[in-house]
Amino acid sequence: MNDSTQMIFPDDPNKTRVGGFDPNATQMSGGTIGSEANRTMMAGSQQAITVECLVENSHAMATENSRQHLVARITASGTGMGARMPVNLCLILDHSGSMEGPPLDYMKSACGYVVDLLEPNDVLSVVAFSDAAQVLMPARRVVNKALIKEHIMRLEVGNTTNLFDGLALGASQLASVPAQGYVNRALLFTDGEPTAGNKDFASIVGQVVEQKTRGITFTALGFGPEYNEELLASIAKRSGGNYYYITRPELIPEIFRRELETLMMIVARNVRLRVQMSRWVQVRQIYGKLPAFGHRSAEVTLSDMERGETQSAVIELGLEPRPGGTYRVAKIEVSCDDSVTGRPETVSADAVVEFTTDPSLVAAGVNPMVQREVEIAEASKSLERTVMGMRTQQVSSADAVKELERTRMLLLDQGKTLQAQDIQKAIDDIHGGAAAEKTLMGAIVNMDREKNR
Repeated sequence: MNDSTQMIFPDDPNKTRVGGFDPNATQMSGGTIGSEANRTMMAGSQQAITVECLVENSHAMATENSRQHLVARITASGTGMGARMPVNLCLILDHSGSMEGPPLDYMKSACGYVVDLLEPNDVLSVVAFSDAAQVLMPARRVVNKALIKEHIMRLEVGNTTNLFDGLALGASQLASVPAQGYVNRALLFTDGEPTAGNKDFASIVGQVVEQKTRGITFTALGFGPEYNEELLASIAKRSGGNYYYITRPELIPEIFRRELETLMMIVARNVRLRVQMSRWVQVRQIYGKLPAFGHRSAEVTLSDMERGETQSAVIELGLEPRPGGTYRVAKIEVSCDDSVTGRPETVSADAVVEFTTDPSLVAAGVNPMVQREVEIAEASKSLERTVMGMRTQQVSSADAVKELERTRMLLLDQGKTLQAQDIQKAIDDIHGGAAAEKTLMGAIVNMDREKNR
């Protein structure tokens, strides 16, 4: 079936059944838009993910330019308990001079906890960086745990922070293991700004983006007050990993344990979302992402997905005038590697809008659920501006608190209690005279990811 084929739907104007897609033949004739609108239809065995696409308005004006938001909601399978692919994990550890004392000791203990949680089929490598990067332990199966811990305990404090070389060496260790058989993850731990080697922000993040194309994801763990939260958040966001702000050294082992347990719950990796546009349609933005644009397409990387998790991507389209009728304006396609079976899979859903000359139909066609998601996405952008204003002292503490209170109430209204707690902590930090940027950056990462359990 292609786009020019007549399709008949039941009753919900905000969803459309999946069919073939031809960007040059997008008008749909006959029928009403119905209850399975924009929802993936699957038959046979359980898949790692499903995707649902919701449109902001079931109608648009046919005679004028307009904007339309879509929400692509991707859900990972909640089945397969006990089944997982082995992990190929690299610990990339900062041992610069500022790590001397309790931070280094707690980091070593945290690594020991990681070793205890791994199994013989898992692969672990350890890279340390200070003035230069070194392989503390090459990639090997986790068989002799006592010996692995001995390697880690030999680590001594160094001087400067060569983050770029640490990332490169860690990626090379992960790349030495066949990617198709493992879930690949690097855990970067640092407490400071890059002070040696290549210190360029764009080069460091660009290296991570390049490694992501090879199936390597970076989780960034920042400790203490001195690290660059914008850099670590970008490393995590651009590679689909997580970002943590660790305030006290005694919390380091718990954060390492939490991240590893999350890694072992992953059922979909190398997740990518692609928007295929019909004629007269442009992607204006995908909130919180930097799309790669092709011919009538825009593509972004999403985070690896845990069992039972749902992620949302908010997409803004620009719609040009056209003859009245019902059109498929975009196709949402999500691909991933199933971490249980190792097989690649792709699911898709369609965005359908009826173009009309009747303003009353447009006024009545609003989907409040999508509007709420857009409000959260806009709040994340506002938070980024607030963080930058605080960093450059262009936003006063009082104005920052007002903006944060507004965002916190919005999050609570939308049921985003964990993100609201992050905002409240930042407000408390400001009132207490402490820096709030690192906490806020974590909230922004979580809001952009729109991760729900």
